[in-house]
Amino acid sequence: MKSYPEYKDSGIKWFGEIPSEWEIYRLKSLIPKSVNGVWGSDPEGNEGDLVCVRVADFNMDKFGVAENNLTYRNISLTQQKGRLLSRDNLLIEKSGGGEKQPVGRVVKYDLNYNAVCSNFIAKVECSLDVDPNYLVYLFSYLYSVGVNTRSIKQTTGIQNLDTGLYFNERISIPVKEEQTAIASFLDHKTQQIDNLVAKKERLIELLKEERTAVINQAVTKGLPAEARAKAGLDPNVPMKDSGIEWLGEIPEHWEVKKIKQIAFLKSGEGIKSEQIEETGEFPVYGGNGLRGYFSEYTHEGNFILIGRQGALCGNINCVSGKFWASEHAVVVDLSQEYDLLWASELLSAMNLNQYSISAAQPGLSVENIKNLKIPIPKLSEQKVIAKSLEELNKKNKDKIQMIEKEIQLLNEYKTSLINEAVTGKIDVREYHINHVTN
Repeated sequence: MKSYPEYKDSGIKWFGEIPSEWEIYRLKSLIPKSVNGVWGSDPEGNEGDLVCVRVADFNMDKFGVAENNLTYRNISLTQQKGRLLSRDNLLIEKSGGGEKQPVGRVVKYDLNYNAVCSNFIAKVECSLDVDPNYLVYLFSYLYSVGVNTRSIKQTTGIQNLDTGLYFNERISIPVKEEQTAIASFLDHKTQQIDNLVAKKERLIELLKEERTAVINQAVTKGLPAEARAKAGLDPNVPMKDSGIEWLGEIPEHWEVKKIKQIAFLKSGEGIKSEQIEETGEFPVYGGNGLRGYFSEYTHEGNFILIGRQGALCGNINCVSGKFWASEHAVVVDLSQEYDLLWASELLSAMNLNQYSISAAQPGLSVENIKNLKIPIPKLSEQKVIAKSLEELNKKNKDKIQMIEKEIQLLNEYKTSLINEAVTGKIDVREYHINHVTN
């Protein structure tokens, strides 16, 4: 990409040098301000159920909304004042914190819904001299370099954006025609990047699905004939009915036992959240993994933990050493004649979540879990299966990490492209989009 012919000093730290023809403005001059601190005017409203839109509903990197997250509420005409949305309105998160409520993030409302913005969201309507698509990219840049944080006030753990202060920040933009050219360029280039990222994310999903299928086959039917022969096992194994409905046939020489016949299961010990520290001597594990650290421990050795409560009950973690197991985990103390990795992969394949007791807070009964029947090969074969799955897991993890790195680099490139375009570091006015039909 080429640069502009001439530059000048903007006097703005986060812009630096800008094209000589670009002008300096305050953000608030791009937005007509109305009464009650709401930016923009209200279209005609109708009393009744309306979509209540949050910034978190939107994909932060694209225009659009996750429809399954839409919330409908009965909004009176009085409550609609200053909140009713029109297409091309912008929405800015004013209060919250973290990934779910990223204070200062801006999205464009571009949907055909009768909708209002939810509480803690400011509606922004652009002036006629500003392209709303360009302004979204500009706000994205300001967010990425932390300009919004200068106007954030912390109150009891909640971040609040002083929009009056924030919109008083200085920025530099070109004329509207050039804004539109920049926005069109970024729309096209970011869509190309997003499509490539989506393909790589789908590849990760396929790798995970393939891994799950191979593991499920190995722990319920045994390794494929070629892998068995390579490990010195009989490749030709006759099958028999397991007598377990979900399992079907298993190798003829395998046994069927209840979980309690190969392991001792017991819920962990109670611990208060205020006792758990961010750092410490012994890790504390709950139903979903590591929760923090504590000065005491309940177990020492190698164990399997089953999540006992919550939406992710039934998930499996292997832990070792000295640790505290909380009451939200079921500790599986496996007998020595059984392989830990083999057993953990078998329990994962069983999808124990399906045995949770339906309630406001789903949970697993230790009594029910330990009476489930499972297929069991000899220890020597368990170890062969475990070694094979360990190799599979490593290869799968390495491939996924490589793809995730590629996705990270693509997203970093997209951010860099947006930042350079909206600050005038690259000149895209003569960029022509070639529409290629695949």
